Amino acid sequence: MSKIDVVNLTFAYEGTYDEIFENVSFQLDTDWKTGFTGRNGRGKTTFLNLLRGKYHYQGRISASVQFDYFPFEVEDIWSQTWDVVTDLNPEMELWQVKKELNPLELDDEVLYRPFGTLSQGEQTKVLLAVLFLRENHFLLIDEPTNHLDMHAREVVAEYLNSKKGFILVSHDRAFLDRCVDHMLVINRTNIEVQKGNFSSWYYNKELQDDYEREKNDRLKKEIHRLEETAREKATWSDRVEATKFGGGPTDRGNIGHKAAKMMKRSKTLEKRQTKAIEEKRTLLKNIEEAEDLKIHQEKYHTRRLIEAEDLVINYDGQEIFEPLRFTVEQGEQVALCGRNGCGKSSLIKLMLGEKLDYSGIIRIGSGLKISYISQDTSFLKGDLKELIQSEGLDESLFKAILRKLDFERKQFEKPVDSYSEGQKKKVLIARSLCQRAHLYIWDEPLNFIDVYSRMQIERLLLEYRPTLLFVEHDRTFTEHVATKQVEIRRV
Repeated sequence: MSKIDVVNLTFAYEGTYDEIFENVSFQLDTDWKTGFTGRNGRGKTTFLNLLRGKYHYQGRISASVQFDYFPFEVEDIWSQTWDVVTDLNPEMELWQVKKELNPLELDDEVLYRPFGTLSQGEQTKVLLAVLFLRENHFLLIDEPTNHLDMHAREVVAEYLNSKKGFILVSHDRAFLDRCVDHMLVINRTNIEVQKGNFSSWYYNKELQDDYEREKNDRLKKEIHRLEETAREKATWSDRVEATKFGGGPTDRGNIGHKAAKMMKRSKTLEKRQTKAIEEKRTLLKNIEEAEDLKIHQEKYHTRRLIEAEDLVINYDGQEIFEPLRFTVEQGEQVALCGRNGCGKSSLIKLMLGEKLDYSGIIRIGSGLKISYISQDTSFLKGDLKELIQSEGLDESLFKAILRKLDFERKQFEKPVDSYSEGQKKKVLIARSLCQRAHLYIWDEPLNFIDVYSRMQIERLLLEYRPTLLFVEHDRTFTEHVATKQVEIRRV
């Protein structure tokens, strides 16, 4: 057991004046299973890179372990997987690797295939297994779930729960709950470390937020009361002072004493008010205010939008999934569920009009307007202005949605390909929410999206109930949103 000490860490990227971290200090134990979360663009991956010594910074980071980063970049993806394994750790023996792959539900035959032929989920599992076998190494795991289906996430979560000594960046609430015992969170104004999983941390955060809001409201009322009382005291003081010079005999000394006493009380009230205002300024700084989103769906002329009967897609004459029968009707949120590679994305492509070989029946409503979010973000190029013009979007609405999704205004001027993956996904979500459609088809929309935005999107879908067909491996999101699930099984 040892410590990772971060003392007065200050960092900004070269050529910018925006400090990612400023005088940040905290301590982690190398035996902890630490979940790491926070808004997109707050510096999670940057911090992992600082631990690895990739950038120059001010302050101090000390640790007695070596840091390994996941995803590890494999230079020759067409080399045999066993060669990739031995390059990472030449001292490992075959039996050790096989033993490590077993709880990840991987057959050791993957070791004898070219690494590039493995699915992304298989690659994730192999690299995690090998990196955990390295002694005196502490693993920095950066969003491993993005290529894992729901079942694989459960398998990997159980595997991580059996380990100790890692930092795990993830926005999947159920995944974090299953495999971490501490939380490291980048808030708006600080970084906090707390014992427990995501749910316990979020429960405590909501309690703290409620306390600060209530205290904020009380201070507002107190400030208003003090303002009113101070004005009254000042007015009384002025009136009493004025009587010193009225007609008839007066005790001017006594009147002046009363006026001075009232003025002193007024100054005391002013000091109390100033103190209350300063106390109020310390509140609400870490509350993540996520404004409610809106969606503008067009009503279709019939209740049923899509219908499939005994539908099967074929590749090279081979059926890829068992026959499907389902419908999509107005107001439904239909989740397509199944393991990676079962054909979910192919089914979406068919519904979007792509020419695929299939048997059975698929009926798509005539004149159906569809808004689509793809898994892929690599086509996003140029700047936002070009995207807005090419897509015919309402610029004010589009940017307003991005602002609600925690985009800073300065991001609008940057090239889109410089955005983080989470920010790119938010661009696609904002584009879809700008589009008037009968049906929204979203293929893994939450990959890389921060947990606050996930909850924000959940609230949107639960409030407006647009007609939606989606693929998403975030179990919590799917269970909250889906009104119907269509299970796709590989042949």
